[in-house]
Amino acid sequence: MHHLRRYLIAGLLLWLPLGVTILVVRLLVGTMDQTLLLLPERLRPDTLLGFHIPGLGLVLTVLVVLATGMLVANLFGRRLLALWERLLARIPLVRSVYSAVKQLAETMFSGGGQSFRKVLLVEYPRQGLWTLAFQTGTGVGEAQQKTGRDVVNVYVPTTPNPTSGFFLMVPVEDVVELDMSVDDGLKMIISMGVVVPGGTTQVRDTRG
Repeated sequence: MHHLRRYLIAGLLLWLPLGVTILVVRLLVGTMDQTLLLLPERLRPDTLLGFHIPGLGLVLTVLVVLATGMLVANLFGRRLLALWERLLARIPLVRSVYSAVKQLAETMFSGGGQSFRKVLLVEYPRQGLWTLAFQTGTGVGEAQQKTGRDVVNVYVPTTPNPTSGFFLMVPVEDVVELDMSVDDGLKMIISMGVVVPGGTTQVRDTRG
């Protein structure tokens, strides 16, 4: 029974990550394939070829993104974009969502931005308990002016789903900056602490 248990665990360690990876890839490819429904039925690959080829939706999505990127990169495209944004700014609910998402995207994809560039340790949900967090900004705002303290904007993700979490403004002296990468931090969160990158991690304590 001891050997059977060891063989079973070894098999699970092989097939479980592989199976989850295949399921996630199939889900992403299937979702991207739904973009083909935007084409007229007579122009869809399934109609033209007579059979379905998985992944063509992903190719179409990449091509559309590249084409729009090339369009807005020139002067004429920027003018069209400005006109489109002025139109969206006239719609009350849409303008709030669009502007917030645009600012977030510009911050995250900016080469010089600080969002999600550092992994931090913060005491949460109470003093003496530590959790991983990601730095999202250090801009001076009303919070710093009203509190009179230098604060760091951090995002504390939940486990094992890091897409949900909490936004906290933490004083700089209460933050411990880690040397681990953001990818390693996400691995540790998704695995609920089972995967500890590098075994040991050096920290830089910025407090006092």
